[in-house]
Amino acid sequence: MGNVLIVDDSSTMRKIISRSLRQAGLAIDDIYEAGDGIEALSTMEGKTIDLILSDINMPNMDGLEFIKCVRGKGVNTPIVMITTEGGEDILKEAINNGASDSIKKPFTPDQLNEKLGGLL
Repeated sequence: MGNVLIVDDSSTMRKIISRSLRQAGLAIDDIYEAGDGIEALSTMEGKTIDLILSDINMPNMDGLEFIKCVRGKGVNTPIVMITTEGGEDILKEAINNGASDSIKKPFTPDQLNEKLGGLL
């Protein structure tokens, strides 16, 4: 059982990810949402988050800055980047900064289960 934080500037995408997580049959207790890295950091305060799913391109604080902040606080929660970018460079940078993995949009509940099952 675990709590998941979804960080994406698109509320529609957050809903899609949330629904897909439920459909994937993963053992999830609560799903928290944030519109950017700054909001995500404040959402994490005082909560137990077991998995973070984050977009890369967001206003205010993008996914890369968010990873750096989370890792800078000594938080070891798995962070999986959700991205439309085929750009391997930005994903490499995300992994180098502490991201655990990445999933490309669009994805299926089965793909989420496959990627995230071992992390929750």
